[in-house]
Amino acid sequence: MVMRWEAFLDQVKERGAYKSTEEAERATRTVLALLGAHLVGEVRADLAARLPEDLALVLLSPLQAREPLSPEPFVRATAAWIEGATEQTAAWDVSAVLSVAAEAAGEELTGHILLQLPAGYDLLFGHPQPA
Repeated sequence: MVMRWEAFLDQVKERGAYKSTEEAERATRTVLALLGAHLVGEVRADLAARLPEDLALVLLSPLQAREPLSPEPFVRATAAWIEGATEQTAAWDVSAVLSVAAEAAGEELTGHILLQLPAGYDLLFGHPQPA
């Protein structure tokens, strides 16, 4: 089931404690564009199918990462793309967006997403894996 645009942004806004929907949208678009560059194949398409159309297009943008970033460089890349962000605020942005994306994806797809990413993303998605 596709999550509605307003519902997705409202949840990101709440989890990220953003003052405005515009802030939540900026973080969401940045994080999903970077995430989309790290996912491939059916997993990427399946996640896109569960996101609001505008966000699916962001996820499916033609960016491709040369190599998958581990969580720390992913957060640094997010900070570089969001004006005025620090690594601390970017970590907050990434977690707010990815935890909502995980809810939209559901348990099974989130598991497949985590298999495509380097170790450590489970915490950013709010799905800590047993050691």
